[in-house]
Amino acid sequence: MAQDAVTNRVILVTGPSGAGRTTAIRALEDLGYEAIDNLPLSFLPRLLDGPAPDKPLALGVDVRNRDFSAFGLIEAIDREGSNGPVGIQVLYLDCSTDVLLRRFSETRRRHPLAPAESPEEGIQRESDLLGPIKARADMLLDTSEMTPHDLRAELARWFAPEGKTRLAVTVQSFSYKRGLPRGLDMVLDCRFLRNPYWDASLRARDGRDAAVAAYVAADPRFDAFSEKVADLAELLLPAYEAEGKAYLSIGFGCTGGQHRSVAMAETLAKTLAESGWQVSIRHRELERHAPAGSAPRPAQNASEMKGGEQL
Repeated sequence: MAQDAVTNRVILVTGPSGAGRTTAIRALEDLGYEAIDNLPLSFLPRLLDGPAPDKPLALGVDVRNRDFSAFGLIEAIDREGSNGPVGIQVLYLDCSTDVLLRRFSETRRRHPLAPAESPEEGIQRESDLLGPIKARADMLLDTSEMTPHDLRAELARWFAPEGKTRLAVTVQSFSYKRGLPRGLDMVLDCRFLRNPYWDASLRARDGRDAAVAAYVAADPRFDAFSEKVADLAELLLPAYEAEGKAYLSIGFGCTGGQHRSVAMAETLAKTLAESGWQVSIRHRELERHAPAGSAPRPAQNASEMKGGEQL
């Protein structure tokens, strides 16, 4: 990885309280990043407008910051990212509500947004407050089933300098009705495949369902498309990795983002994981209608298993 690409990098780490932000900041510091936690938003322009850093930055921001605002943070990221040489990437650490509740119970800490109420009240408020940032995030990582060791290892795979780790791949599905997700490197259109929406028995299901996946796979063009996409990915991923790219995002789009694109994302993610790539899956439209606290699946390969002490 070129030295200027490393030193100009800024990772902004955020997410709900209890999801592992402090652990992530410390892990990035161990990887050679200059770490600043609880940075007030008003300081961000002054920090980035100053002399170019001699090493990459990891900045922690959460709801406890004195001038925190979700839309203010998004505006600052977009403004600084477009006006300066520093590339800002938002890492959002997510976690299920049940796990967050257990972590607060185990530590007996009060939630910062509900100091005189139950942690559940604070978790819900924080989830609502951080929603726009989660939607804007470049990278999402679910820590629900991760130990601190798992999280540190995952971040090392994503962010270790000098190509010491494999490229991290995100495969996601989306609906063209809502536009392209931010940060996609490759986009593939699935709208030519047969649509399960027109089968009344499949309409309410999604592409993760075996019957829906089988319906999409029955399209005579599916096998050839799937194989060629996998071949393309297997050709390009090592090349991107050799160029020092830390992560790559591949998107599949269809009309509603529920059936065909989801099935294709699941298919490619499984293929790449079986080849040894670190793969995370995100289904944008399904997340919009998921229960509170649900989140994208974390990066995985065919042999990974999670367990042990929780964050």
